[in-house]
Amino acid sequence: MESKRQQKVASLLQQELAAVFQRDLPHLFPGLAPGISTVRVSPDLGIARVYLSLLLVGDGEAMLEQVRDSGKEIRLALAKRIRQQLRVVPALSFFLDDSAAYAAHMDQVFGGLTIPATDADAPTDEDDTAKPTPPRPRLFADEDE
Repeated sequence: MESKRQQKVASLLQQELAAVFQRDLPHLFPGLAPGISTVRVSPDLGIARVYLSLLLVGDGEAMLEQVRDSGKEIRLALAKRIRQQLRVVPALSFFLDDSAAYAAHMDQVFGGLTIPATDADAPTDEDDTAKPTPPRPRLFADEDE
């Protein structure tokens, strides 16, 4: 379980890394900026695992390698943005977040299932409107019927 400090630092890193990708270093990723889905920080705040969401990118592995190759530039731009909040900028490790692709795959699997009807789900021949309506409860003793 992460401490409050780890959660705060992870949130700060996620926000600032998104700004770095969109504003500071758009020339590294022409036409598309990777989304940051999650950031996990080690207990000593020395290492940050950054999970990138690359849904709209055709080849996610190539984009991930490009991000990893530009790691020093990204860390430097991040350091300029968070120098007032953190004393030491954590080392960044980038990983591909495949949770959205996994969810899409599971939706496809569940959508393709055919579930046979059981006896409780089978329709009956009885008409529900033919049942008599129960009498209305009387609220007051002097009500007219």
